[in-house]
Amino acid sequence: MSTIPKTIFEFLKDLKENNHRDWMTENKKQYQSNEKILKTFYASVAERLNEKDEIEKTKVFRINRDIRFSKNKTPYNVHRSASFSRAGAHRRGGYYLRLEPGNSLMAGGFFSPEPADLLRIRKEFEMDDQEIREILSNADFKKAFDGFDPSNQVKTAPKGFSKDHPSIDLIKNKSFFVAHNFTDAEVFAPDFLDKVVYHYELLRPFFDYMSDVLTTDLNGVSLID
Repeated sequence: MSTIPKTIFEFLKDLKENNHRDWMTENKKQYQSNEKILKTFYASVAERLNEKDEIEKTKVFRINRDIRFSKNKTPYNVHRSASFSRAGAHRRGGYYLRLEPGNSLMAGGFFSPEPADLLRIRKEFEMDDQEIREILSNADFKKAFDGFDPSNQVKTAPKGFSKDHPSIDLIKNKSFFVAHNFTDAEVFAPDFLDKVVYHYELLRPFFDYMSDVLTTDLNGVSLID
């Protein structure tokens, strides 16, 4: 399965206009049919990723929203999304895919890493930022991605770091992921699977570098057995 039919987006558009349980109950068969198509597509993505990587798990996110602490009480997400986890402690980073009318994207990287990992990454950038800057400035990488989201930064230097450090633009980040948007026409095109996988493969040098950082100490000694 390498294509996304327009009926997927037609359903999501209708759901956005009728975001309540009665409508979903009336259209449950269409929803279930869509999910079968999407799961087949996700499986195709995982299969292609496994040609050059090793995927341990594909997670399909639920359409039901967690509304317990949200002012928005609509019960359903109006997008469909999945993530693909890499296998093994030595493979870090993850792939993400979001399908939504007018807002489809792929993304990958390290979203809100745990405190120990975040500190390790920042310390690496503080010590030597040459390799990460070479990765981010690669022509194909820059063409596909806009770099790390500047809105996902602390306002000033994190505790223990100098605001005048040459790498402070990198150190201030709280997450280290990049994204690429797709138009609806691209989503429906026959080569959409190829485009998704191509952009995922652009992340591999970044993933390899970050995996090396997160599995060693500052002296380069392995932290895993």
